[in-house]
Amino acid sequence: MNDTFLRACRGEKTEYTPVWFMRQAGRYLPEYQQVRGKVSFLELCKSPELCTEVTLQPVDILGFDAAILFSDILIPMEAMNLSLEFHEGKGPIFHHPVRDRKAVDALVVPDPEERTPFVMETIRLLRKELKVPLIGFSGAPFTLATYLVEGGSSKVFLETKKMMYQAPELYDALLQKITRCTSLYLQAQAKAGAQALQIFDSWAGVLAPCDFERFALPYVQSIISDLRKMTDVPIIYFANNGASLIELSKTAGADVLGLDWRINIKDAIARVGNHAVQGNLDPIALFLPKAQLEDRIKRLLEDARDARGHIFNLGHGIVPQTPPEQARIAVEAVHRFSGK
Repeated sequence: MNDTFLRACRGEKTEYTPVWFMRQAGRYLPEYQQVRGKVSFLELCKSPELCTEVTLQPVDILGFDAAILFSDILIPMEAMNLSLEFHEGKGPIFHHPVRDRKAVDALVVPDPEERTPFVMETIRLLRKELKVPLIGFSGAPFTLATYLVEGGSSKVFLETKKMMYQAPELYDALLQKITRCTSLYLQAQAKAGAQALQIFDSWAGVLAPCDFERFALPYVQSIISDLRKMTDVPIIYFANNGASLIELSKTAGADVLGLDWRINIKDAIARVGNHAVQGNLDPIALFLPKAQLEDRIKRLLEDARDARGHIFNLGHGIVPQTPPEQARIAVEAVHRFSGK
């Protein structure tokens, strides 16, 4: 087992900088497209054999130092008694948004082994195949709530923020259920064999720091506190667009803070304290000409030298239009420049 990624998460000395990419199992790979062309997105997420195949693809093809479970952050939300659909070009849709007490009361907190057994089976299958660590994941409660309250994706999050401001008790009731669901879901992933866990707060950056501290952070802290009682796997917290939230994010309790590309990594390291960091190349920088891309990576690695631990990653998910060869160039550059 190549455990370089896990050692970097824990702040231990590594021979080189490990690298993986968010959304590394995905549409930019022709091999993924071949699998995806046979089934719908939700069918893919619920097939352990196919999920195993697409999770392994980027590790085998591009040489990443960790694998991340192929799934979607909304899978456990569907298990709460919600009808979830994915539409090409529109993303996820919940046809009955959760906006009142009746809707919140109707949500169940599912047993993850009963309602999402395909996720746990995928983890067990992957552990038999992988020679690098496996990362399990979930969405963070605030980010998950936005989809439930808005009924899908949003740009301004009007309904979510209205609930926060005008009905905070209702918002808390909803978030407490989502938090319990997410906590049990991540615990089940750890029990099934996930060797690290990442919590994606994709929409944290739409909140003012005071609102992040009141309406998002406490629920993440609760999940991580629960996890610490039953597992010692490294935990990564990624608050996207969160440069203004670093001082708050580092109180979440995670081992590693994920960074997007909107902050210089050297500046972030000076602010994170005793945490490892993950990031933070702009995903679109993968379209740079080879020499310029390699120079960008070399400078980023140099800027991260003082980190307690550094996992090289993108500042968000790799975009579907990325040429796989550019991803390969990046992975090889990280390894070469960091001493592998």
